[in-house]
Amino acid sequence: MEIKIIRSRNRSKTIQARMVQGVMEVRAPAGMSDKELQPHIERLRRRLERKQARKTLDDVGLEQRAQALNQQYFGGKLEWNSIRWVTNQNKRYGSCTPADKTIRISHRIASMPAFVRDYVIVHELAHLLEANHGPDFWKLVYQYERTERACGYLMAVGIEDLEL
Repeated sequence: MEIKIIRSRNRSKTIQARMVQGVMEVRAPAGMSDKELQPHIERLRRRLERKQARKTLDDVGLEQRAQALNQQYFGGKLEWNSIRWVTNQNKRYGSCTPADKTIRISHRIASMPAFVRDYVIVHELAHLLEANHGPDFWKLVYQYERTERACGYLMAVGIEDLEL
């Protein structure tokens, strides 16, 4: 992401960022050093990326894919109140609250291969029947024939993230 820093003598403390024609424009106090500014730029960059990602995610499409996977792997018997993309899950790929019947899928998997997205959806759907990760849960998940491959992919992504 291209970043343009605009320093102002009128600013004393606040730092602000916005996207202008594909460039992240950062407004900062004139007296702030590059070293002081860097952590703020990184935090603002992540925030803008999440905001942009949220705009492109389609909850309706996610709902339709979950319904199709429900039919294919659970005989259509599962019901949920909501399934939606979220941008605040940076350590998990998805989560399910069985008591509320709500499922949240991290925006990070939106750009991953379809078989990985499907695995995460099946994994979270299975939590509607089995809240824990016990043997009965994994029997449900392993109905999805690409479970091992998807887990391997996610493990590799996790290792890459650790190496950064």
